[in-house]
Amino acid sequence: MRIALGQINTTIGDLTGNADKMVAFVRQAAEKRADLVVFPELSISGYPPQDLIERPNFVLRCMAAVDRLIAATAHLAPAMVIGTIEPSEDGRRVRNLAIIAQGGKILAKQQKMLLPTYDVFDEQRYFVPADMEKLVYIGRTPVAFTICEDAWNDKSFWRHPQYDRDPVEELVRQGAKVLVSINASPYSMGKRAQRQQMFEALCCRHGIPAVYVNSVGGNDQLVFDGSSFALNAEGTLIASASSFEEDCPVVDLTTNTGENNANFEDENQAAYQALVLGTRDYVRKCGFQKVLIGLSGGIDSSLVAALAVSALGKENVIGVGMPGPYSSDHSVLDARDMAQRLGIRFELISINGLYHEFIRTLAPVFKGAALDVTEENIQSRLRGNTLMALSNKWGALVLTTGNKSEMAVGYCTLYGDMCGGLAVICDVPKTLVYKLCHVANQVLGPVIPESVFNKPPSAELRADQKDTDSLPEYDVLDAILHAYIEEAKPALEIASQHHFPIDLVRSITLKVDRNEYKRQQAAPGLKVTSKAFGMGRRYPIAQRFSE
Repeated sequence: MRIALGQINTTIGDLTGNADKMVAFVRQAAEKRADLVVFPELSISGYPPQDLIERPNFVLRCMAAVDRLIAATAHLAPAMVIGTIEPSEDGRRVRNLAIIAQGGKILAKQQKMLLPTYDVFDEQRYFVPADMEKLVYIGRTPVAFTICEDAWNDKSFWRHPQYDRDPVEELVRQGAKVLVSINASPYSMGKRAQRQQMFEALCCRHGIPAVYVNSVGGNDQLVFDGSSFALNAEGTLIASASSFEEDCPVVDLTTNTGENNANFEDENQAAYQALVLGTRDYVRKCGFQKVLIGLSGGIDSSLVAALAVSALGKENVIGVGMPGPYSSDHSVLDARDMAQRLGIRFELISINGLYHEFIRTLAPVFKGAALDVTEENIQSRLRGNTLMALSNKWGALVLTTGNKSEMAVGYCTLYGDMCGGLAVICDVPKTLVYKLCHVANQVLGPVIPESVFNKPPSAELRADQKDTDSLPEYDVLDAILHAYIEEAKPALEIASQHHFPIDLVRSITLKVDRNEYKRQQAAPGLKVTSKAFGMGRRYPIAQRFSE
């Protein structure tokens, strides 16, 4: 059997556009003499459709799009696997389906059984689980079709399986000779390798080949990397699709040969490409062409500018320098140098006059009060206002430049540097920012000056300010944050494991807890780690618990 891995980039709710793309891929698969073309989970609706599912007309139009797709491909030889939804008997939730069709007819339907409800997933809210799954014959071959989570419960691979049932094991007992898994599995660093290792274990355990097809593209906070693959019965890779782009490689399970397009073995390069793809798709799918970035001459804004150029092209990126009373000369020079190296438009707008007028206006009310963070935040908010004014005037989306380390401990200003439409690097710890900047210089040439790497990090909101005035070095801070946010470890365990002072760890974890109110008002950000701020991390704001 020859199977085409239809790795497509869908847009949520663009039912006609998604179906038209699938028609084009079926044609491509037919040219490659494929017997079957496999599309990702919910390829008709896009993933995750969230509360669109609660709109009856949305569900009906998904069904109509499937009918049009089946009719439009009736004359083409390959069978196809379509990810879609249909109403269920309970009248509230729907079925998450893989529809297998060929020659203008539906051959079978497979309903998803295991519904994840953790991290970014909330599928029990929307879907009804299948009671059982059955084999589907493609020609004479009995195939086990599963949908994403259905293949993620192998008790021999996971130390603590999350579900009582294992759909793959049940289908193999029925006589499956091939496993085909359709997926909408978001990217995070290290996850591509984890997926392949898990399916290698499945193939070796059950003695059957496996075809894994994943969605690709950015949908709001989630980036889907694709990275589809096929393995033989011994778990050896025999075909692979590119990461972070559409692809349609074919695998021949009779000869155990196929196209291999795997790329980005280095995980820092992969994370860079994930941010590029997430930025491009968010901007384009939201209907924008150009973006604005506040260029400070620092490492964070430099990375965001490089990512934007990689995603959208230099002609669609505008950098804005906004020096204030405490901005150093080298910051302005570095921002201008960075813009010139990238070839982007650069505007310099001083906030000095605005700042002093603001302070003068407030002086009668502030009389007798000492200078504090208030005056620092005024500078940041003036910059936010400036960027939003330009955004309104030019119709360009503002990209914020705060990293995960800053967002975690609240070193960001509401309605200031947090102003914008997309928080590109809000899931990128500061130590990773530096690594990704080196990747940017590999991808685009030496666009980030060496002086940007070497200067001490500073918000420059008061004289001689440095981040380390009130924070530990970033390698220490990021180690604490990773253990607390991604591994959910308590302060005492973190201090013991890393040999950090317990008072330091407690002060950092308290900052994380007390700044939830800021993060919930931030722009949506792109997920690249195992636990990002956003839809996959839900903490109350008004709460008293502390580690």
